[in-house]
Amino acid sequence: MNANRNRYLILLAALALATPAAAQLQVEAREHLRALLAEAAANNPDIHAARRELDAARNRVSPAEALDDPMLEAGVVNLPAQSLSFSREDMTMKMIGLTQRLPYPGKRGLRREVAEREAAAAEHNVRETGNRVRRDVKAAYFDLALVDESQRLAQKNLLVLETLSSIAESRYAVGQTSQADVLKAQTQRARMQEELIKLGRERPMFEAELNRALGRAASPAAITPAGLRLQEAALDLVELRAAARTSRPQLLAQQSTIQRNLKALELARKDYYPDFDVRFSYGQRDSFEGMKREDMLTLTVAINLPVWRGSKREPRVAEAEAMRQQASSMYEARVNETDAMLRQQVAAAEQALRAAHLYETALLPQARLAADASLAAYRVGRVDFFTLQDSQMTVFSAEVGYAASLASRSKALAEIELLTGTELF
Repeated sequence: MNANRNRYLILLAALALATPAAAQLQVEAREHLRALLAEAAANNPDIHAARRELDAARNRVSPAEALDDPMLEAGVVNLPAQSLSFSREDMTMKMIGLTQRLPYPGKRGLRREVAEREAAAAEHNVRETGNRVRRDVKAAYFDLALVDESQRLAQKNLLVLETLSSIAESRYAVGQTSQADVLKAQTQRARMQEELIKLGRERPMFEAELNRALGRAASPAAITPAGLRLQEAALDLVELRAAARTSRPQLLAQQSTIQRNLKALELARKDYYPDFDVRFSYGQRDSFEGMKREDMLTLTVAINLPVWRGSKREPRVAEAEAMRQQASSMYEARVNETDAMLRQQVAAAEQALRAAHLYETALLPQARLAADASLAAYRVGRVDFFTLQDSQMTVFSAEVGYAASLASRSKALAEIELLTGTELF
């Protein structure tokens, strides 16, 4: 009897196992996640690649406006073919000159504006990439936290099931219960061990995904999340949609692309106007029959004749117009996609919040009270072993369900932050 009493005490202690204080968990989780996000921002190769693309785009701005390199020419003008003498003919001279192409007024400014819009789009893409990496880090972190919490709960439940199995075996040994109770206890214990094996397989996958998002080639040590917490946040779909249009970098980058293509269209239309080639040359003449001759200066202006409209310039204008329309259509598509995904994620976040509150206020307290009542009733023989074991598995399912709702809520909020380009906390 004393052995059974001790087992009941062990069982009560196992049932009383609790998670760390909620406030402490919140502080630890927040600080741990903040450190991981900072590491990802510093080390993730996707962010590095986006930053290098931005550097390249910024370095294209100044060259886009710059003039073409001037042409230097040198030679001999009007040299007699037979005598090859520089003093025989009056117009023979040695010549050096410079030629500079000057685009039609407005073209250089438009080229710079096109490059500036491209750089602006690249800058928004850097922010979008950073936000995506933040979302990936958070999603993997919360998945990993859920696995760890599920393992902790499974270990606690396995301890309870082992104690129940010992009680059933002791009662069977003295003829107080049937062999079926012992077999049920052993079967349920084996199932819980199988659950731990499955969770052990899942953990490396989520840890590898987190390492990828952090930019780690290989993790030197296992990553242990601080825990899950309920994140309360008021979600207004109308406000979130408005925030997405003004703050999401992907949409801002698409707007910059639209502006870029508008400037490219203006530039294509400017191509109907000619450019100018300004040429200045200096000719040096030798003395002729003892008479000193003056040197010669030459200044000319040439323009190209944009006569090939149908085969060259009109197709370029049509191409620029098509690109402008494509950018506008893509922006509308991204806006519609963002609105649809926001609706989905807000619904998922609200459902997870309601589920978490239901677990907190009803399901978990009721399941724990039912388990305590079943244990007390089993001790005096008022309920069978199956009822006792089923009540404990109900507690385990409720605890895992509560943890899953916390993880789902956190992941949905991370998606909303990506879609709106803002931080909710």
